[in-house]
Amino acid sequence: MSTATPQDQQFLTQVLALAQRSRDAGHHPFAAMVVGADGAIISEAMNASSSDRTAHAEMNALRQASSRHSPAELAGATLYSSAEPCAMCAGGTYWSGVGRVVYALSEASLLQLTGSDPENPTLSLPCRDVFARGQRPTEVIGPLREDEARQAHAGFWHK
Repeated sequence: MSTATPQDQQFLTQVLALAQRSRDAGHHPFAAMVVGADGAIISEAMNASSSDRTAHAEMNALRQASSRHSPAELAGATLYSSAEPCAMCAGGTYWSGVGRVVYALSEASLLQLTGSDPENPTLSLPCRDVFARGQRPTEVIGPLREDEARQAHAGFWHK
């Protein structure tokens, strides 16, 4: 099993701060970024699902990245996410060609926070299970720093 690098921790810090900014801007408290193999940020995004239910942070970051880079170029890239990619976002990661995912908050922990809140009808399907069905490998590291990741969600759900 792979472990997080110091660079992974650095980008996770940035994506967790972006998730808080998403919440502060009135959106769901999620964020994601795609970072190239060279360590350059390719894209970053917050959640915008209040206006488009498919506009999860990961999908927004992946759309930006894949509009400027081929799947071959993205194969060495990493998707950093404040929470484990849902089934839709895992599928988007796979189809974009991004070869690696690092996330903070697990889907199971997120469900504990959101419960039955209609704003987040959780699909209980770990991203590793989605990637395991693909024809190419996608490395997954997480959950990491769940206590820190929970902070952006404190008091947000069940308003």
